Order: sequence, then structure tokens, then C-alpha cells
Amino acid sequence: LLNNTRANMDAVSERLKKDLGTLRTGRANPQMVENVRVEYYGVPTPLKQMAMINVTDARTLEIQPWDTTAMKEIEKALQQADLGVTPTNDGKLIRIIFPPMTEDRRKTLVKTISKMTEDYKVSVRNERRDAIEKLKKAQKAGEITEDDCKRHENDVQKSTDAAIAMIDKIVAEK
Repeated sequence: LLNNTRANMDAVSERLKKDLGTLRTGRANPQMVENVRVEYYGVPTPLKQMAMINVTDARTLEIQPWDTTAMKEIEKALQQADLGVTPTNDGKLIRIIFPPMTEDRRKTLVKTISKMTEDYKVSVRNERRDAIEKLKKAQKAGEITEDDCKRHENDVQKSTDAAIAMIDKIVAEK
């Protein structure tokens, strides 16, 4: 139970890292577009399976499709992805140039990250609650003693504190 709870809490912090990577900050990042889905022969296909995504400088992404006939579909999907920028197509490459961050965009980004952080912390606390409920059920069923239950609850709380500290560290780095 404790190992499962720790693994679930670690998974929450990994999901947070992945979600933070998709946010548009001042730097270009391939993760921002790799989950964009493109209608390719009637099938929604992830962009990262259709093209090579490169960062040429701090604010520019280049997308080079394997199949150049899919350029229009890729460009259309990027426009619908609501990245806040317009892709440019030169026939062989699609370039996305991200403008520098404005003060308003920074404030909005901070609010978004704060809300996202709180959602992930709630998820960790829910894991803690579920683990403690299972421990109490096991105690009532006579599977573990009261002392063991208290000791394991303390272990779950320590895991929760560590997971929340990890989330705070990830957000501080971002």
C-alpha cells in the first residue's frame, strides 16, 4: 500500500512536469507542439509522428514534415492549437516564431501555473486520504494493529510532504 501510494504521488509530479512543458513561456520548446493532432488521411495523428521538430533559436521552432503533402494539414492544426502565434510555411518547413513575453502574459502564466500547482497538490492529498482510509479499514478488519496503523499513517504523511515539496520545487524551477 505504501509503495503504491508513493508511486502514485511520484506519477503526479511527473504529470506536472509534462504539463508545465506544454505551457508557452518566453522560450521555444518542442513539447509545446508535439501533442498537436493533425488530420492525416482521416486519422488524427500526433505531430511528432509526422515531422521533425527543431528549436533553431530561443524563440523559433522549425517543423519539417516527413511527407511534404501534409504541409497544409499541419499548418491548419497548428493554427487551431491556439498557441498564440501564426505559423509560416515556406514549402519545405513550417516556422513558428514566438514573440517575447509581455507583462500581462507573465501575470496570466503565473495564475495558470498557480492553479495547476494547486490541482496537483489536491491530487497528492487525495492519494493520502485514500491510503489512510485503506489503513483504517485494515485496522478495523483486524489485519494490522493500531500501532502499525499510526506508524503507516505517519509514513504516508511523510510521503505526502515529500511529494508536495517536489511539486513546489518543480514549479520554482519553471
